[in-house]
Amino acid sequence: MKISLFILKRFAAMVPVLLGATFVSFLLLHLSPVDPAKAYLSASGIIPTEDTLNAVRTQLGLDRPFWSQYGHWLWQIGSLDFGTSFFSKIPVSHELAARLPITITLALSSLAIAILVSIPLGIASALHKNLLLDHICRLLAFLGASLPQFWLAYLLIYFLSVKLDWFPLQGADSWQHYVLPSFTLAFALIATYSRLLRNGLLEAREEPFVMYAKARGLGSFVLVGRHMLRHAIRPVVTAAGMNLGKLFAGTVIVEQIFAMPGMGSFFLDSVFHRDYPVIQSFVFMMAVMFVVGNLAADMIQAYLDPRLTQAARKGE
Repeated sequence: MKISLFILKRFAAMVPVLLGATFVSFLLLHLSPVDPAKAYLSASGIIPTEDTLNAVRTQLGLDRPFWSQYGHWLWQIGSLDFGTSFFSKIPVSHELAARLPITITLALSSLAIAILVSIPLGIASALHKNLLLDHICRLLAFLGASLPQFWLAYLLIYFLSVKLDWFPLQGADSWQHYVLPSFTLAFALIATYSRLLRNGLLEAREEPFVMYAKARGLGSFVLVGRHMLRHAIRPVVTAAGMNLGKLFAGTVIVEQIFAMPGMGSFFLDSVFHRDYPVIQSFVFMMAVMFVVGNLAADMIQAYLDPRLTQAARKGE
């Protein structure tokens, strides 16, 4: 009951955030100096004239007031109708159904790799503070934070695809196609998460409950796994929830490099062709991913720290 109340409050907080994201994206495109009617005609290969522009504005509903246009667009999104692409003349929902699973799979696999690798690295670094292993983990964290993703992608392609032929170079037909792009996206996150976990473990080591566990004679493995990790991993959970939307946006460049038919190439083509329905849909999907990631992080935090659900019940 406590957790369900906490989740309901988080769900209620999602609504204004999504509405705000949709309004800002719609407003920015509405303020764009490029006329959507001209963009529609240019994508169709039609020379714009005054008559054709007026006809297209009427067809697209651009002659209506701003709030009427925004309300109609919200109604369409609520019905999972994202409009029709100016360039391909295909419903955007069909393109999303084909491309979105690839992007989501890439983002989630990158996040999973980052968490699975950073946890043992962070634990090893904390248990061997200022020793060789800790310095190696710090070096990896420095490289992960400083290496540009596109450069790392080309290094992986050159050595692991071209030279060694271990992984395919492009496409998204099997799990092997996701290995290199997933690691490219995960490398920077590994650096961040491992450092957060290391610092959290070092702080948890000074907590009274850890001192009491040490006095009971518990070994390092039990002490970290049963007591310290639950406390220290909370910043990592928060960062992972916030990074889910960032990963979704970051796949744009990585998908281009590895020629994956996901949302990346679709979005870049839509920007080039000024395909407004696609751009608005992509911005909305990014907002959804950010909100979902933060909601998932809040739910995990509530499980790790029951005090959060108690605060939600008290209305704090």
